[in-house]
Amino acid sequence: MTLDVVVLVVAKAPVPGFAKTRLATEIGDTRAADLAAASLLDTLDAVAAADVTHRVVAMTGDLDRAVGTEDITSALRGFTVIQQRGGSFAERLVHAHADAFRAFAVPILQIGMDTPQVSAALLEESAAILTQQKRCVLGPAEDGGWWVLGVPDAVMAEAILPVPTSRPDTGRLTRDALVASGAEVVDLPMLRDVDYAADVGPVADECPASSRFRAARKI
Repeated sequence: MTLDVVVLVVAKAPVPGFAKTRLATEIGDTRAADLAAASLLDTLDAVAAADVTHRVVAMTGDLDRAVGTEDITSALRGFTVIQQRGGSFAERLVHAHADAFRAFAVPILQIGMDTPQVSAALLEESAAILTQQKRCVLGPAEDGGWWVLGVPDAVMAEAILPVPTSRPDTGRLTRDALVASGAEVVDLPMLRDVDYAADVGPVADECPASSRFRAARKI
């Protein structure tokens, strides 16, 4: 059964020096952008394969200058593409939820581009909990952040606006903010995201044999 939900991918164009800056400090701008492109493409593949009604990418950055421009542009043909807006990262997330909900008025399951190991099946399981139980869902990341957030409407996403990002307690604070706003929160499986060089190998090992990220690790 097709799940009536938007899967929203919040992404940066994999431009050297712009994407994956923490990773780039360890392995260089170009190599980090290569891995970012591979991770984004794997994520788009998983979302495209998920049995959901709507797929949206909120993008920032210049795709014309990105690594893998042609492949990414081709993959995006199956998505509604919107531009990120807002100053802080939290503002851009909240605005992306608002824009996606304005377009389709169904629950939103939002992920980033740092978990190339995510599968269509895991996205469908997460979306099913979100749509059938009418609760928020939150998937913690191993570093203390989160890799997926599902909300029944864009108003609920506004609860995360004051939450600081890129901290070891971001996931806990996000959950606390949702609960404080009156939401019930279902915890989803924990995944490891890619922020540093030490993350690349373990995450690639969790990807399928066909994964671009898995292949890019060996380059």
